[in-house]
Amino acid sequence: MKMRGMYSGRMVLALGLLAASLAVQAEPLRVVSSFSILNDMVKEIGGDKVMASTIVPANGDAHSFEPRPSDAKTLAKAQLLVVNGLEFESWLPRLQQAAGYKGPQVVATEGITPLAFEGGADDHADHDHDHDHEPAHDHAQDHEHAPEKDHSGHEHSHQHGSQDPHAWQSLDLAQIYVRNISKGLEQADPANAQYYQGRAKDYAQRIQELDDSIKTRLQAVPVDKRKVITSHDAFSYMGKAYNIRFIPLVGVSSQAEPSARDIAQIIQQARSEQIQAIFVENTVSAKLVEQVARETGAKVGGTLYSDALGVPGSGVDTYLGMMRSNTDQLIKALQP
Repeated sequence: MKMRGMYSGRMVLALGLLAASLAVQAEPLRVVSSFSILNDMVKEIGGDKVMASTIVPANGDAHSFEPRPSDAKTLAKAQLLVVNGLEFESWLPRLQQAAGYKGPQVVATEGITPLAFEGGADDHADHDHDHDHEPAHDHAQDHEHAPEKDHSGHEHSHQHGSQDPHAWQSLDLAQIYVRNISKGLEQADPANAQYYQGRAKDYAQRIQELDDSIKTRLQAVPVDKRKVITSHDAFSYMGKAYNIRFIPLVGVSSQAEPSARDIAQIIQQARSEQIQAIFVENTVSAKLVEQVARETGAKVGGTLYSDALGVPGSGVDTYLGMMRSNTDQLIKALQP
């Protein structure tokens, strides 16, 4: 009886250890993304195998963002960090230092040849805003982030380099984002590699279908009418993909301030070229847009989503929803 009880006890212990081991293995991979668009891509590819959270929340402006102590705590617990790269997240090194994060990192734009941004690092006082970009050589948190000082109490500028970081505005380039994120998840969680590959393949197919649909729908808009004014220079990749001319009021950073000369040139250009529409963005103040609209007679179109998704339930709370909505707004404003 004693021997039987001893074996029984050992079996219970072994089963308990096995259950604990399986529970640990079953825990989702903790993935932190720098902003909401990447966070949605991680969710699409990672499914129920990941616990995805974002640093810059929905409708948050990554250009003016300042990390908070809670963001450092979130990142400190991450098993994988996903970022855009191309100097988009100027605040990230400070956050990584504060969090002590030294884990794996996926740069979603790796392998993309970025468009060159005219005028260099957000210095736009003297350029004419006629942007013909060329290739350069070379959890889910619901709180809103107000601009503030970082953990050290120092204020920081939000400069970007000479490369345009908004590559996600091209659905074709989004395929590279998908491949890079999938690869990062597979390396961080090899046991679920096939799962991630399958979901990435499905997501890539849906991206391709939307890309094809947009190209077909834009055929209803004559090429010479595909000219719009936007708040800041975030749509050059979309412009190149679909032959749309986006004329920005300010540079690649939404925090840049246009000079009086810049504004006067854009107003003159809008009048002479009979530009029909001017758009506000979800992360940028509409005041300047409204001023130019009054001066030119251009109609204010709907909201374009550039650097962040909308809130849950808005219809623009996913990457594909955002791209579909932006297309809807553009066609509505430009269609004869």
